[in-house]
Amino acid sequence: MTTPAIPDRAELILPAPAKLNLMLHILGRRTDGYHLLQTLFQFLDYGDELGFALRQDGEIRLHTEVPGVPHDSNLIVRAARRLQEASATGLGADIWLDKRLPMGGGIGGGSSDAATTLLGLDHLWQTQLGEERLAELGLALGADVPVFVRGRAAFAEGVGEQLQPVELAEPWFLVAIPQVNVSTAEVFAAPELTRDTPAITVRSLPEGGGHNDCQPVVEKRYPEVRNALKTLNKFVAAKMTGTGACVFGSFPNQADADKVSRQLPDTLPSFIARGCNRSPLHRKLETVTRK
Repeated sequence: MTTPAIPDRAELILPAPAKLNLMLHILGRRTDGYHLLQTLFQFLDYGDELGFALRQDGEIRLHTEVPGVPHDSNLIVRAARRLQEASATGLGADIWLDKRLPMGGGIGGGSSDAATTLLGLDHLWQTQLGEERLAELGLALGADVPVFVRGRAAFAEGVGEQLQPVELAEPWFLVAIPQVNVSTAEVFAAPELTRDTPAITVRSLPEGGGHNDCQPVVEKRYPEVRNALKTLNKFVAAKMTGTGACVFGSFPNQADADKVSRQLPDTLPSFIARGCNRSPLHRKLETVTRK
């Protein structure tokens, strides 16, 4: 019998949902090297899961090994320690991770885990720092963390930190996972990356989001992503999320998405999930808080 990823002694189990960038426009570059962008985030009802248990000794212990990521470098551990410092709590936590999202997929795995850790431990430790402060702590861990902390589909600007909640259609998505790790740093450093897309407003958002300026760069440099897009494009208008590697198409219902997923080659794993304007993490926390 296999040991469950999260044991029974976890006092709190919370989702760390995936996200999609339905568009990603690069408008320019700041003097500090960061890119100015506009992007549209929507959550998926699919992702990692984290379990938490209280410790009285102040230790933060992540019991799940993540290949290639040392314990103290993991965003989960770093998020927990940041919250400890910010709240001056003497409490610690045992943490377990059930990892389902691919690393380097552009669907927010590490950022979502960090946000779930901040919100989960804020609840468990009763630190009550509030969403604003938690989003600030999250931003220091990664540009995508605040959107997961806030938990609403959003139009993001600046370097990704200026968030405007939006109400979007909630279709079903088929997300395909090319078996390659895309380097975000390499994509943003690429000389051929478009950096002068004209700014748009929330009101002028095209149906379905718009295009992804990073996609041509990744297609050129990563044949696995190019081939995945080509395969998915036979059935549906396919796009890449973030800096990749994951690619996706949207469907009006689950049955249509299922039909296409069955026709994908075995070498291209995929999953099907519903788009959500309200994060599954926040929905779960509301039920926990009400108990």
